Order: sequence, then C-alpha cells, then structure tokens
Amino acid sequence: MTPLGAEIAALIRHGGPIGVDRYMALCLGHPIHGYYRTRDPLGAQGDFTTAPEISQMFGELLGAWVGYVHGQLGRPDPLVLVELGPGRGTLMADALRALRVAAPGAEVRPHLVETSPVLRTAQERTLAGTGAMWHAEIETLPEGPAIVVANEFFDCLPVRQFERRPTGWHERQVGLGPEGDLVFGLAPEATPGLDADGPEGALLSVPAAGLALMRQLARRLCESGGALLAIDYGHVRPGFGDTLQALSGHRFADPLAAPGEADLTHHVDFAALAKAAQAEGATIHGPVAQRDFLLALGLNARAERLKTRATAGQATAIDAAVQQLTDASQDGMGNLFKVLAVSGRDLGPLPGIPEA
Repeated sequence: MTPLGAEIAALIRHGGPIGVDRYMALCLGHPIHGYYRTRDPLGAQGDFTTAPEISQMFGELLGAWVGYVHGQLGRPDPLVLVELGPGRGTLMADALRALRVAAPGAEVRPHLVETSPVLRTAQERTLAGTGAMWHAEIETLPEGPAIVVANEFFDCLPVRQFERRPTGWHERQVGLGPEGDLVFGLAPEATPGLDADGPEGALLSVPAAGLALMRQLARRLCESGGALLAIDYGHVRPGFGDTLQALSGHRFADPLAAPGEADLTHHVDFAALAKAAQAEGATIHGPVAQRDFLLALGLNARAERLKTRATAGQATAIDAAVQQLTDASQDGMGNLFKVLAVSGRDLGPLPGIPEA
C-alpha cells in the first residue's frame, strides 16, 4: 500500500468510510502525498498528455480566440487572462505569442491558478519574463473583466457518486475490505433530497465541486464582465454510469490500487455545468466538439502555414498533431473532448462556437 493509501486506511478505520469526493481530494491534493503535489504528470515520461503538449497550434488558436473576445469586451486594458490548472505553462506561452498578433499593443497580465509546487516551478520557467502571477485559488484574482481558460481542469475536481437502490440513492463510499485493502461500498442510508430518476443499479455522478466553482465564476463574469472557455472530455447530456478513472503510465488503472500515485479523473457533465452557469445569469455558448471548434478557428490553415517553414519530418509531425487533436472516432480527442464558453453578458457569437 502507498503511504497515502495507508493514511486513508487509518482514516477509515478511525472514522468510517469516506465519500468518493473526499477520496479524490486526498489522492490529488494531499499536502504531502497528493498526486499533483509531488510530480509533473505530463508527457511521455508521465501519465498523460494534454492538447497543448501535442502541438503549439492548440494554444495559438486559443490565443487568437482570446484576442477576438478581448475586442468584444471593448479591449479592457490591461487584459486579465486567467488559466486554471495550467500544466507546464505551455498553453499560456503559446496563447501569449498569438495574442501579440491578435491584439497588438494590448497589455496582457497572465494569472495562473495552480496548487502544485512541482508544476508551478515548470510554469515559472516557461513563462519567465511574461509578468505572470500565481494564485492558489480564484478568490485572489484581480477584479475587473477577465478571460478565463480551463483546459482539462474540471475533470479532476472531486465528484460525488450515488447508486440507485430500492430505498433511494445511496452514496458510493471508499471503505476497507476483509484484508484491509480499499474497496467501494455504499452508505447504509439513502441520501435525502437527491432528485433524479434512474433504474435500480444506476450510478449517478454529481460534480459538486465543479458546479460550485462554475457558479462562482459565472457570478464574477456577470458582475465584472468577461468570458470562460472550458475544454475537457465528457458528455453533453446527463446520463448514468461510472466514469471515474485512474491513469498511470498512459494506461487505465484501478482507482483504488495506488492512492497518490495515479491521476484520478471523471467525465465532465457539460449539461450540468451549463445549467449551473445559467442559474447565475450567465450566457452559454456550446458545448461543441473539440474537432469542430479547432477546425472553425482555422486549425488546418495554421498547420499549412507552419509547414511552409518546416522540414519533411516536422511537416509529418504537424499533420499527425492535427489528426490527433481532431480525431472524430468514439474515443478520439476531437470527439470525446467538448468546448463550452460562458460569458457574463451576451457578447454575440463567439469564434468556433455556432449559436444554437
């Protein structure tokens, strides 16, 4: 058992089973043994690869998107550009480079919300000289209009899970098995007030942390102006099923096998996020598939431009990146990943996202 696993087991022995949301929070954010507190998980030597690490084109297109929305907002100066969970800083660096073209002369102040000391160190190297500022939470972000980018962020926020039994919806918990190992189980009493229809045995995920954050961001956007662009893997319609998953070495793993040593995520419920934002008075744009979003922003044209100055090997890599980012197969990034924009007021049609 990992050091964090032993600590969680002791916690359960003392106080009883814990919810999936608390288990996720401990695995990812424990101050000593948390997954994101102890490592850089990205790239071939890590556990997964994100779109900004696949190609500079991803961040550049998002930078162009930000530049357009900056104009729709009346070109506030300085532009407060926020990224939630910014990885190694690659996306922000590429976006800033594109912004110098899309919004020439604009003063851009990058603000990164990051809790991982390891990743913050990488971001500081990548963004040296940009004037970037770091925050542990969104409450310390500066006031005023802001454009917020969240790429593969909502999927790692803790989620609660419930299973439908004859007596109602029982919360899924993490407890101890006969051998002292971590196992899934159900709370003995049904959770009151959970309003959802579903057959017996159905598993319902409630992204409580993500919904709370979305409501907070939507309130800010409505009060101060701005927009949020959220890109993540997930579904656009509510449904049932277990989407909690662990990744280790670019392969799926048992979520309970090695606490603190594997990434834990879940499929994002975009319908729920949109509903939460709308409840605060925000305007929703999308969601749309990542493939459609990137192609509408001019991914192919950008690729062709890059290839004019590329070697044969580099051109092949550019084509491969386009294919990976827009792969429309069932589990391909172009289909599985969705794009949702939220604005504080109706800015009119936003780039890459057709109006419903």
